[in-house]
Amino acid sequence: MASLGVTVAIIEGETILLTLREDFEVWCLPGGAVEDGESLAEAARREVREETGLEVEFTRLVGAYSRVGWNPLHNILFAGRVVGGTLAPDPHEVLEARFFPLDALPEDMLFGQQRRIQDAISGVTGIVKSERISIPDGSPATRADLYAARDQSGLSRRDFYRRFSPLLTAEQIRVEVEGCKP
Repeated sequence: MASLGVTVAIIEGETILLTLREDFEVWCLPGGAVEDGESLAEAARREVREETGLEVEFTRLVGAYSRVGWNPLHNILFAGRVVGGTLAPDPHEVLEARFFPLDALPEDMLFGQQRRIQDAISGVTGIVKSERISIPDGSPATRADLYAARDQSGLSRRDFYRRFSPLLTAEQIRVEVEGCKP
């Protein structure tokens, strides 16, 4: 069964906030799973607060993204801005959080994040994309299996992610609803 998640592109001027994940030491937008009893917006605000210490307000809904195939996920991306709090990452989930210039994003990023960031900074609203992922036979089937394989690999978390992370080609991405730009 697919999980439901939320992410937030926090854009301040010509910069965007990214977090360095603890599990694979790669950069990504703040976000996480929607919990029972939460709305999408409540979950997104909570995840940003938990991971970064910041309070945000949303400026728009960028779109919905579905990962089909390995580790299915539906993710809602909001654009937002900081309205309070202090940048203080949660060390259980985030090793570091900082704003990056839009033209100098880090090389090691979580799968699919660069495309979502591009959608957010382009001003698009209401886009719906699906990403069809095929992974080799024998690959870890669940997140728990993936973490176990990571821990047994002898590789650093980042090197394991680089080796395991499936490459997504343009042919695997389908825009299902075009969205619009302001």
